[in-house]
Amino acid sequence: MQSSNQKSGFTVRLADPDARKDQGGESAGRSFMQRRRNRHGRGLRGEVMLPTHPGYRTRSDRFDDMVLDSAQRLHDIWGKTLDGVRFGVDEIPPDLELLAASSAPVPMGSYSPATDEDGPMITVYRRVVEQACPGVEELQDLVHDVVVEHTAEMLGVAPETLDPVYRRRY
Repeated sequence: MQSSNQKSGFTVRLADPDARKDQGGESAGRSFMQRRRNRHGRGLRGEVMLPTHPGYRTRSDRFDDMVLDSAQRLHDIWGKTLDGVRFGVDEIPPDLELLAASSAPVPMGSYSPATDEDGPMITVYRRVVEQACPGVEELQDLVHDVVVEHTAEMLGVAPETLDPVYRRRY
């Protein structure tokens, strides 16, 4: 074995951070996390879950869809009678602390009549409905029943006349 003392083309230099910033180098002005995510030149990471997978949508998004499906079903049955009615979702009812302190039952939804600016509004309280529901399978039915009850209150009719299958699914 012979060893040669030839110089190779490989050299190691320690970077001077002040010199790189002055030269306008690639990492000038960027934090460590910004450099770290793209260190191999592949771009930023993509989404963890693809939109085609069922876990992509949040529980809140799925609940909103349930309310919209129920409202659409009622609109298909009653047509123009429900034009201008707004359906919404809130997390919890207003003044929930006062209701709990007075041991009053917590409402699952509310109906607010039309004002000069807006039409009538039916609001479903997501957290209350989810906690009252025994399982995920029954959630759609309970959401529909809450929407039917408050729509019937708005129209001044019995819920059974508004939707023929009201409470018959249990």
